[in-house]
Amino acid sequence: MPEEFGKLIADIKANTPGIENVIISTHCQNDLGLSTANTIVGACAGARQVEVTINGIGERAGNASLEEVVMALKCKGMSILGGLYTGINTRHIVMTSKMVEEYSGLHVQPHKAIVGANAFVHESGIHQDGMLKHKGTYEIISPDDIGLERTNETGIVLGKLSGRHALKMKLVELGYDIDVEQLNDIFWRFKAVAEQKKRVTDADIRALVFDEVFQPTVVWKLHDLQVTCGTLGLSTATVKLISADGKEHIACAVGTGPVDSAYKAVDLIVKVPATLLEYSMTAVTEGIDAIATTRVLIRGENNHTSTHALTGETIHRTFSGTGSSMDIAVSSVRAYIGALNKLLGFMELTP
Repeated sequence: MPEEFGKLIADIKANTPGIENVIISTHCQNDLGLSTANTIVGACAGARQVEVTINGIGERAGNASLEEVVMALKCKGMSILGGLYTGINTRHIVMTSKMVEEYSGLHVQPHKAIVGANAFVHESGIHQDGMLKHKGTYEIISPDDIGLERTNETGIVLGKLSGRHALKMKLVELGYDIDVEQLNDIFWRFKAVAEQKKRVTDADIRALVFDEVFQPTVVWKLHDLQVTCGTLGLSTATVKLISADGKEHIACAVGTGPVDSAYKAVDLIVKVPATLLEYSMTAVTEGIDAIATTRVLIRGENNHTSTHALTGETIHRTFSGTGSSMDIAVSSVRAYIGALNKLLGFMELTP
């Protein structure tokens, strides 16, 4: 319990000779859902290092959540927590959370404090009325504090008639600093999505940026994909990939479904044996026209290994990839190719 933990830290500080020469650190697990509370109480009792994790990820029920601890100190540190503060720029919290979510494959539950999708959503009538009159009625922190802009307050609404300048301003507003070449790549992906959606949301833009910018060195790139599937025949896929030298490569394969057949076609071109370990897909936004983001995890069949930096243990390397598209087959192939590109890049670096 928080009272017990605070007393433990206070007793250590009061009864340990030479304690003034060291930093007391806390490392709280979340088995009873009290890790954030215990961390804050420990800090109030004298701890000056708190061990936390982004999104609260960790063994069992997880660890103390960095974003919860930081924002609690930001909100109440000066008023009731004895002047405690951190040097963290809280406007990077949302982007950092999403980055960890993408790379780890551990999705944040919608009602997660601070960074959950529903953290700033108000649906009930009394909440909406209160928010319209005064935002502080139901929100102890502002979305702006953690780098989250409300779509209906930004002033820039993107659609199929929007140009490069509007897209660039939206990207700047969302915290992205990209060059001209990256902007061009994102713009054409944006136009393709905008032709099919009446309104492109901030979440859509973030998915496109991650899919275009935050990708490994391109060895293979998807050019075209055609899939036939259903109950009337075998699932078949035709894939056209572009290699690093700009050449086109086409292959066709049959599989148990659209993703299986598409992946087999990719394998015929890339010719690097790999085992699919994990496959997951999420919708970026609501609605039938949502962008789908796929994440895959693969392992090379020749068992690429590396040495753990701390333990010296030999581990089998795995490689993740993500892809986004309004077409789930396309997003799946983009993710698979991204993972294969990482595998190929690792092979080049390995003697």
